[in-house]
Amino acid sequence: MTARVLVVDDVASNVKLLESRLMAEYFDVVCAYSGAEALKICADGKVDVVLLDVMMPEMDGFEVCSRLKSDNATQHIPVVMLTTLGETPDRVRGLQAGADDFLSKPVDDLQLVTRVKSLVRLKMLTDELRLRTETIDNLGFAPGLEGDRRGLPTVLLIDEDARSSAAISGMLQERFSLDVEDDPQAGLFRAAEGGYECVLVTSSYASYDPLRLCAQLRALDRTRLLPVMLVVDRNEETLISRALELGVNDYIVRPIDEQELQARLRTQLRRKRYNDRLRSSVSQSFRMAVTDPLTGLYNRRYLDTHLPKLLARAVARRRPLSVMMVDIDRFKVINDRWGHPSGDDVLREFADRLRQNIRGIDLICRFGGEEFVVVMPDTERDMAEKVAERLRAAIASEPFTVDRGKNAIAVTTSVGVVGCRNGNVDPAELIKRADIALYDAKSKGRNRVVASAA
Repeated sequence: MTARVLVVDDVASNVKLLESRLMAEYFDVVCAYSGAEALKICADGKVDVVLLDVMMPEMDGFEVCSRLKSDNATQHIPVVMLTTLGETPDRVRGLQAGADDFLSKPVDDLQLVTRVKSLVRLKMLTDELRLRTETIDNLGFAPGLEGDRRGLPTVLLIDEDARSSAAISGMLQERFSLDVEDDPQAGLFRAAEGGYECVLVTSSYASYDPLRLCAQLRALDRTRLLPVMLVVDRNEETLISRALELGVNDYIVRPIDEQELQARLRTQLRRKRYNDRLRSSVSQSFRMAVTDPLTGLYNRRYLDTHLPKLLARAVARRRPLSVMMVDIDRFKVINDRWGHPSGDDVLREFADRLRQNIRGIDLICRFGGEEFVVVMPDTERDMAEKVAERLRAAIASEPFTVDRGKNAIAVTTSVGVVGCRNGNVDPAELIKRADIALYDAKSKGRNRVVASAA
């Protein structure tokens, strides 16, 4: 796994030692000898993980970490603080500053490499989400990241020891919403179904391997991105390394310090909520890119992408497919007489009546202006013609209300229908033939359906 690791320490020998260990694992290593230099490198270049010494002159590691995490451009970079300090308050202070983990000097090689690889995997996921968001933003579709408005974080504790779970529950009360499950498989089911934001798994099961549960949590689609934190006993370094390799996000060693547990949980929740907002932004931006904002229907961009797939599937399955081209009659007259706001009201109502008269499996798109396209999988042309006639009647059956109900406009529609079966048809050619059928309906007096074979 290749990645760029920034090593920050004011002692050159410490930097060289870490550099050699990481380069032996084929990491690209960048070195900095002060906090200010580290901040500049993170701001100017691509850094995947920062190994940050705590005790430095002028600007200590706590301040460097705090600055990195408070900057939108660098807050997603994982930070591991390196220190000879062994006191829990120091670890808590670092976690509160935004650090993702602590490693004590002298650093154990296995712990160093395992932790860096684990954080690199998490960073790669965040980078992909950030890249998608940036791309969509450049296209002008990004809605922006909104702040998190959720209440108490929801955590699931999986622990068969009643005294242990009671002690942990007491540490998390009031600041977290905690559920407890003593059975591992029941806990797996609850994690998949319960909408939790983090899962705590203890290592002290007498007859069950906790790493198997961690692996199952990572294998399920519903829990693959759910932060998992392991509660371990001292001298379980091998278990910790295996857990991190399996994708466990963090661990805490017994005896548990209440402040450290809360700080580590908040670190996992902060990262999860940040990535959740990125995913939500990407999803919302995708909808904006392929949806017509006025009617809520798919737009032509989506049609151009999806129609070839529907045609290919119809050919592969030897199933029929039909297309309707639908147009509002004399829409320009509506705009000229009633104004464009009223025209928009007509378009929205027209889209609603389309939805009400078309099956859920059918694809409805606003093709442009007052034209709409309906793609009907598994539908013969004759059946599509009947549906089109029903739609035509529904449009003409009652006037469209506009201007918040102040006025009513009589609206009709013309429809061209084309069908294809057991043949490779070019999507553009199919749309063209549907458009020709629509033109035929227009030329014959409007408010009618014309169907032709493709």
